[in-house]
Amino acid sequence: MTTKPPVPPFTEETATQKVRLAEDAWNSRDPERVSLVYTVDTHWRNRAEFLDGRDAVRVFLARKWDRELDYRLIKELWAFRDNRIAVRFAYEWHDDSGQWYRSHGNENWEFDENGLMRYRHASINDQPIRADERKYHWPAGRRPDDHPGLSAFGL
Repeated sequence: MTTKPPVPPFTEETATQKVRLAEDAWNSRDPERVSLVYTVDTHWRNRAEFLDGRDAVRVFLARKWDRELDYRLIKELWAFRDNRIAVRFAYEWHDDSGQWYRSHGNENWEFDENGLMRYRHASINDQPIRADERKYHWPAGRRPDDHPGLSAFGL
């Protein structure tokens, strides 16, 4: 059985670490890498779409990042208890016409004893923005440690 530390029960420190690890993985835009942090039978609600299983997540993520170009994400811990973590996030991306968006959302996560995510429930709203309103300008990949987070931006 695969283990993805940190594992529950979470402390503030380990929950914060788990959130940052998730952010880093999603900023890789690598569907295979990201999918490996979910249980084989994971269950998702993403907006109005429901997914069952790691393979469905992998397909979903490939489709997402084919459409959401130059994706940059920041996640922030909102709350935690035992094997659950609540996160708020915002990400910026543009479509193939060049229209930029900032997508805001909240996620509720539940983990198994090995630290793999069993459930992910995400609510997300997309806000069209102008290119000069973007706040996330780091190179593709991991957000630099000294880059401001959501609260610093007032998001």
